[in-house]
Amino acid sequence: MTIHVVGAGVAGLAGALALARAGKPVVLHEASPGAGGRARALADGTDNGTHALVGANTAALAFLSAIGARADWVEPEPDGLPVLDCADGMARRIALSPLGWWRAERRPPGLSAGALWAMARMALPGAADLPVAQAMAGHDSFCRGFVDPLVVATLNTPIAEASSARLAQVLRRLGGPGATRLYVARRGLGPDMVEPAIAAIRAAGGEVRFNSRLRALVLEGGRVVGLESGETLAAGQVLLATPPWESARLLPGLVVPMAHAPIVNLHFARSAPGPVRFLGFVGALCQWVLVRPSGVSVTVSAGDAEVLEDAQTLAPRAWGEILRAVAAFGVPGEWPIKPPPCRVVKERRATPRHNPGPALTPPRLPLANLALAGDWTWPDLPATIDAAIRSGEAAAKALSS
Repeated sequence: MTIHVVGAGVAGLAGALALARAGKPVVLHEASPGAGGRARALADGTDNGTHALVGANTAALAFLSAIGARADWVEPEPDGLPVLDCADGMARRIALSPLGWWRAERRPPGLSAGALWAMARMALPGAADLPVAQAMAGHDSFCRGFVDPLVVATLNTPIAEASSARLAQVLRRLGGPGATRLYVARRGLGPDMVEPAIAAIRAAGGEVRFNSRLRALVLEGGRVVGLESGETLAAGQVLLATPPWESARLLPGLVVPMAHAPIVNLHFARSAPGPVRFLGFVGALCQWVLVRPSGVSVTVSAGDAEVLEDAQTLAPRAWGEILRAVAAFGVPGEWPIKPPPCRVVKERRATPRHNPGPALTPPRLPLANLALAGDWTWPDLPATIDAAIRSGEAAAKALSS
């Protein structure tokens, strides 16, 4: 019988592709007009954010290869990440790998033997799970210039409350060859991940239905026997790849994350030739800025204050910081003083908050014929693209067993 995959976010795309390529009859349902979920591409193909992968994201990179999109992800800053400190005006290139810190000009500010030991101790299996700021106490400069940006980028949680155990899951994966190499989509998540994934699912025989919202699951005897989605569909098996709040609605009693953290993204209209660039900031509204020929995108993770701020003040603040950075790092092209048109997208529940405490471990098969997927269901990583893909593939495997 048909396997219904509910939710065409990254986890649903990965799960649907794995099932379709295994020869299963698959129908992928998406409530919205387009795929991509919370990491979605906007209607014009622009990323909703400055999504990046590193070499340690092996599942995500393998998925890109599987859908024929790996070559579309480029390494924008192979010589180190350009970082502007807006407090003191210092412009640095920082190596993401500690192996690159032997060069003094590539070291994060505040680097010391004590700071390295504190970070290594935090990464040890079985280390106490503390707020990262507490685990790194006494190394304020190193935290500000390196650890804090890493924490908000990977955990989307302020350093004062972010789990050191969850950060350790990331740190332990960054030691291998090429693990810290940074990759971004050349054009955006739409053309360089979402669209190739949809095409691959269809090429493997899967069906994709947009504007198909699941209203309810029909349950009987510990199984799903039907899906109510405008019509009642018979359910052989179901892969549920919806956000946690939606999964809880459909499966009453399911334990899901309750606290979430926002991300604010700003998209400036700027069309200009030139290479893809990726810039970091410290002491600024901007955290990461992705410059493409098609536009400029800004991400503010863990944006509890910024999600409440009016777009009319966010845009000029961000643009002023961007102008300082492009001047400091010699990014070519015309950069007008006046901010170009800007679209602000506020994701109020972008990811779960990764606070200290045991990671949530929902059952992969809460019902006999229903598997759960989603970044929030993968306890071995924070909520990331890599975690979403791993969860989708694991859910597909559980249904195929």
